[in-house]
Amino acid sequence: MGAVAQAETSNLTEAPSLSSRIQRFMQRVDYRRADTPEQREEIFRLRHDAYSRDGYIEKNLYRRFTDSVDDRDNTWLFGVYVDGKLASAIRMTVTVPGDTYVPAHDVFADVLDPYLAAGKVLVDPSRFITDRDASKNYPELRYVTLRLPWLALGYFNADYMLAAVRPTHEAFYRRLWGHQTVAPPKLYPNLQMHVGLMMLDYRNQRLAVHRRYPFFESNYFERRMLFERDAGTVRREAAA
Repeated sequence: MGAVAQAETSNLTEAPSLSSRIQRFMQRVDYRRADTPEQREEIFRLRHDAYSRDGYIEKNLYRRFTDSVDDRDNTWLFGVYVDGKLASAIRMTVTVPGDTYVPAHDVFADVLDPYLAAGKVLVDPSRFITDRDASKNYPELRYVTLRLPWLALGYFNADYMLAAVRPTHEAFYRRLWGHQTVAPPKLYPNLQMHVGLMMLDYRNQRLAVHRRYPFFESNYFERRMLFERDAGTVRREAAA
């Protein structure tokens, strides 16, 4: 979720200039999947600092914030590095064969159960946080970070993207991708925050999003490098 995305201030009315700025900015960006303990700890510290600063959690002596979702096989953690420094992070939980859990289900089971029963593939981004200085210095950062769940939709041949976000952020997701609100706000577990649930029909919106925002496009090699771990545990797209 975009806890510190400041999405309500976004202006998407100048799409061509936005795309060109982001494409230039991406030359300074490195996506790193957090597979090592050191990478994960760096993200957990960034989470702690961001959420405690905004009052969503209490500060702790260990300066880290994590939960059991981070250790699930169907969850991917990513750090976004600008000029070699961690600037933001996001995690994605994906319904895969044998594991259909997503964090949003803890709050919105009544909405999501029919989709899970029908075998729909869901991508649930969560724990979207940014470094305070990086967020101020790089207005493109939120879009570059949110490019990761968009790439996950393609790699996992997904049906829907979820967005459990604060009400003030809903307009951003609606303008950017076409999400629709499907459930009113509820208290999110482990955070002093109320979020509503939005959903995006990826197959219906994909081409329109790519036409409007070309920086969301990717190739199969990029998606594979980011998300492939054990090919036997994930649902992969057709190479195209």
